Amino acid sequence: YGCQWRRYQRVECGSVVLLVLTFLLSSLFLYFWSQAHNDYNDFDWWVTRMHDTQTHVYDTHTTHAHVHASMHAQTHTHHTRIYTHTHTHHTCTDCTTVYVCIAGLTLRLWDSGSPVHQVCLLGVYLGVFFSLYLVPLAMYSPCIREAGTLGPKPTLLGHRGAPMLAPENTLMSFESAVEAGVDGLETDITISADGVPFVMHDLTLQRTTNVEEVFPNRTHTPAALFTWSDVQQLNAGAWFLSWDPFGTVSSLSPEQRALAANQTVPSLAEVLGVANRTGRTVLFDLRQPPPGHPYRDNYLNITLDLIHTHINSSQVCVTMLERPVDPELQQTAGQTASIQELQDNHITSLNLHYSTMSLQHISKYRSVNISVNLYVVNQPWLYSLAWCSGASSVTTNNMLLRDIHTPLLLVTPEQYSVMWVLTDLVSAALIVCIFIFHW
Repeated sequence: YGCQWRRYQRVECGSVVLLVLTFLLSSLFLYFWSQAHNDYNDFDWWVTRMHDTQTHVYDTHTTHAHVHASMHAQTHTHHTRIYTHTHTHHTCTDCTTVYVCIAGLTLRLWDSGSPVHQVCLLGVYLGVFFSLYLVPLAMYSPCIREAGTLGPKPTLLGHRGAPMLAPENTLMSFESAVEAGVDGLETDITISADGVPFVMHDLTLQRTTNVEEVFPNRTHTPAALFTWSDVQQLNAGAWFLSWDPFGTVSSLSPEQRALAANQTVPSLAEVLGVANRTGRTVLFDLRQPPPGHPYRDNYLNITLDLIHTHINSSQVCVTMLERPVDPELQQTAGQTASIQELQDNHITSLNLHYSTMSLQHISKYRSVNISVNLYVVNQPWLYSLAWCSGASSVTTNNMLLRDIHTPLLLVTPEQYSVMWVLTDLVSAALIVCIFIFHW
């Protein structure tokens, strides 16, 4: 009995160790999966846009739609997303975890089954086991490429300036982006009720100004229905300090916080002045005023006249509307289309969400000198994939991407093969050790 009891203790101890190991590796796997999945769905950014006192959610690009090109392009039903099967640096760890988890589950079921069940279980286990070992054969990443085939580094466009360093769409934000070394600026333009173009992303002024305090009865009124004198009365920076959407306020100096607290909504002329003075390009999304607006029919001409007055046309990219905006400006489309259709409309660049494009699409467009900008790219690994895929530029909130000098995931096919062979060997050794220890 004593021998049997000691044997029982050893088996149970081994089971506990196995369960703990499986739990830890599973947690690691779920962490990597959640990070990649959240970033893909813009979940992290969605959370930062949550209103702190209300239930309204303002997503970066779904609160209201960008003004896209009204072209009837043939819909691509099978997009190969940029990042699909691309997390090479995570996948090796993940598959090893899966192997070990399956081994642990198999052992627990093996002890409680009959010989027939054990044979069936072993067959299923070996089938799953070898299937997982064949996974690398189906893996694809634009960063698995031969040495010397990598294209130029994508340039950076500050998304509404530098929203991690200053309140978005303020002069402080745009100037901070320039100081951080971005190559261009991205923002949105609307027009006031008295015909003054100004910078504002949301449909209303509620999220980024104190309109609730100054005009409590007009909280949900479209921003375009305010006069410019009304807009100038609003504070556009205090919300940034109180919400701290990126958790970066603590890194600001007292002087920077004081400056942020007193920001106002800038006019288009002021933003153009920053871009012109510093030689930066600007990417604009034009917002058509709502029905009944006094400048609904000629807001475009007013905006274009202002652009021509304050900056060189070659520095400006404008999202195309129902027709080419201006032959002197760089025409930009917000959705994919055939090359012929893009060329017929004089489109020279595309501004697209990173999840909608693939290496094949970008290569096709770049072969006819149509550049591709991807938004909103904040993570270094995602920037690396955009680089490997051939994107010309990315729109970002993260100014630190300028310090990335080579893609994080870049490997040659030979290095990739060695990586997987080592992973398979390590996982096989782990599983053999677990079975031996259990028995």
